[in-house]
Amino acid sequence: MVLLKRVSLVFAALIVAAGIGWILIGPEWRSLLAHQPYGRDVLFWNQAQRDAGFRMIDRIPFVIESHTIAHGETVRDLPEGEPLDPGIDLDAYLAANRTAGLVILQDGKVRLERYEMGFRPDGRWTSFSVAKSLTSTLVGAAVKDGAIRSIDDPVSDYIDELKGSAYDGVTVRQVLTMTSGVDWNEDYSDPQSDVARFDLQEAEPGKSALATYMAGLGRAHPAGEVWNYSTGETNLIGVLVSRATGRELAGYLSEKIWAPYGMAQDATWLLGHDGHEISGCCIQASVRDYARFGQFMLEGGKAGGQDVLPEGWIDAATVKQADIGSPGEGYGYQWWTWDDGSYQADGIFGQGIFIDPNRNLVIASNASWTSALGDTGGEWEARKAFYKAIQHAIDLEAAKPQGDAAP
Repeated sequence: MVLLKRVSLVFAALIVAAGIGWILIGPEWRSLLAHQPYGRDVLFWNQAQRDAGFRMIDRIPFVIESHTIAHGETVRDLPEGEPLDPGIDLDAYLAANRTAGLVILQDGKVRLERYEMGFRPDGRWTSFSVAKSLTSTLVGAAVKDGAIRSIDDPVSDYIDELKGSAYDGVTVRQVLTMTSGVDWNEDYSDPQSDVARFDLQEAEPGKSALATYMAGLGRAHPAGEVWNYSTGETNLIGVLVSRATGRELAGYLSEKIWAPYGMAQDATWLLGHDGHEISGCCIQASVRDYARFGQFMLEGGKAGGQDVLPEGWIDAATVKQADIGSPGEGYGYQWWTWDDGSYQADGIFGQGIFIDPNRNLVIASNASWTSALGDTGGEWEARKAFYKAIQHAIDLEAAKPQGDAAP
């Protein structure tokens, strides 16, 4: 009887300890454990797994590992500006668009900031293809540093695995603009598409698994003639920067931009099976630091008082270099462009950095859309309309007579 009482007490203590532990781990871990992702392939997670995992993916190394993008000692201030009236029902938009975080800067000041879905200002959220625009900016930094001689060099000059493949004769510029002509399938709903399968490539000793996968692709069009969206091409750009500079991408991004510009927090960059950053996606950062990156672009690519990019790089990177078949839109050096002069870093499931130089405007946002492209639930078109609404709100402010006293 005494033994039974002791066992019961121990069992009760274990239950209490487990309950206390469940409380102490916090809501993010509780949500993740309740909706555990199956494997690394986020394309096929369900909605609850995405909601929990997008804010935690770099904190679960048993699923995927990452490198740290270290911030520096000095933080770039984001002073408060006048509150912005967006002219729409903001609560309804954020809820329908499943937005986790939103920061709007104008003239470097915070005009609007909101967090939903239990997300916090100090939290990190995965970027998906927003990272493409950061990766392409590192190409500019490597050109500035002299590590890449010219973007008109053949990409195979820097990545040996591509010699003898369909990438023979393809230039760095053509990879930057996704006009290589090499065949690639970016269908997010197809488990057999290239974008779903490239990370399964086994690494050979001394070789890039990604470059090996890309070298096995065939040719669909002559180089330079047809635009085809390809995450694989951005992954190649990351390998190119690493080979040219001799640096890990996370460390190079920290050195050139993240630390000297004054990002407030460390960010992370997820790794492929070969230990190299998956440069076509997968940077995790706070919404404010994504907004700071947009401000870095607005300010001409200067960090710590130094020019990070070659003269004219941003102008060339953020205008239409390739026709994507959509009126008024185009593709630059891994930036989506609009004919009105604005441009955007864009990631699946609703991640974005929208930049409008004419209005000195940056809109950084994170989300967990109901589909990768936001076409099923209409989130993509709603976000485009939101950008237009913000532009219109700023134009109304500019048109208002200055100095008029309120009646």
